[in-house]
Amino acid sequence: LHVSAALCTRNGARYLPEQLRSICAQEPLPQEIVVSDDGSTDDTLAVVRDILAQCGVADRIVLRVFSNSPPLGVTRNFEQAVRACSHDLIALCDQDDVWRADRLSVMAAVFDRRPDLLLLHTDARLVDRDLKPLGQTLFQGLEVRPDELAGIHAGRAFSVLMHRNLVTGATTVFRHRLLDVALPFPPEWVHDEWLAAIAAATGRIDVLPEPTIDYRQHGNNQIGARRLTLSEKVAKAFVERGDKHVARLRRAEALLQRLQQLGDRVRPGCLDAQRAKVAHQRFRAELPAARPLRVLPILLEAARGRHERFGRGKQAIVQDVFERG
Repeated sequence: LHVSAALCTRNGARYLPEQLRSICAQEPLPQEIVVSDDGSTDDTLAVVRDILAQCGVADRIVLRVFSNSPPLGVTRNFEQAVRACSHDLIALCDQDDVWRADRLSVMAAVFDRRPDLLLLHTDARLVDRDLKPLGQTLFQGLEVRPDELAGIHAGRAFSVLMHRNLVTGATTVFRHRLLDVALPFPPEWVHDEWLAAIAAATGRIDVLPEPTIDYRQHGNNQIGARRLTLSEKVAKAFVERGDKHVARLRRAEALLQRLQQLGDRVRPGCLDAQRAKVAHQRFRAELPAARPLRVLPILLEAARGRHERFGRGKQAIVQDVFERG
C-alpha cells in the first residue's frame, strides 16, 4: 500500500524541520507529500523544499504544493490537501508534530491485514514547544475510557463517536476511497471529526492505543489537547449558553443529511441513531433561558438516556441546568 502525506501549514517555519525530518525517516517513505499552505507570511514553503533536499529524498517523494491567498481555514485547507492526494492511504499531518520512526509501517500493516478498515487513529505523546514530554498522552488528556476503546475495537465506533469525538487528525491514516463518501467537508465540521464519523457510518474504523507521534502543545495550536481541571469543568457549567447548542444542532443535521444522501452505503442503525441525536441536539438548543423552566424537561430527557448516549452524561445534564441565558 502506497501512502500520501497531507501536510497543512500556516507560518510553520519554526517547527516544520523536525516534522519533515521525521517523515523522511519513515521506512517505507511516503510516496507523496501534499503541502497546502494557508497564507503563510514566513518562509514555510522554502523550509519544506530545503529540508526535503537536505534529507536526500527529493527524488523519491513527489512534492505537491498549494499556496492559498486568502487563507482557506483549517477544514478547507485539509480538504484541498486530501483532494490532491493520489495514493491508497492518506496520512494527515500537522506542521508542528513529530512522527515516531515506525508510524507509517505500523499503521500501513494494519490496513494491509484488514481490507475492510477505512480509518485508523492512535494515541499521541504530549510534548511542549521544545519536544519535552509533558507527562501524559493525548488519550489521558481526553480522559478516554477503556469501554470507549473497546467499543471502537468491537465495531461500535459510530455509537462511541456520537457520545464524543476521540479521533485526532494528526494521528490519523485513512483509505483514499473514504473520500468518495466524505467529500465535500461541510463547514460545520472539523475535518478529522467528519472523516471519522463518515468512516464509522459507512465502514470500519479502529484505534491503536500506543502513541505514534509527539503532539506538540505550544499555545499557538489551532487545535490542541489538554485535560481540564475540576475547577474548569465546574466553570463550564455556568458559562453563557450563547449559540453553541445551535452550532451542535447544525453539525448533527449536516451529518444526518449526508447519511441520507449515502443511502444503502450507511451501516444499519446509523441513520436512526443520527436522527435521535438531531432530536437531542434540538432539545438542548431550544431550552428556555429561565433556569427553573428547564428542570423538568431536562429530567425527562435524562430519563430517556439521551444525555448519556449523545453527550457527557451527568456533566451535560448539569450544564443544561446551570448555563446562563
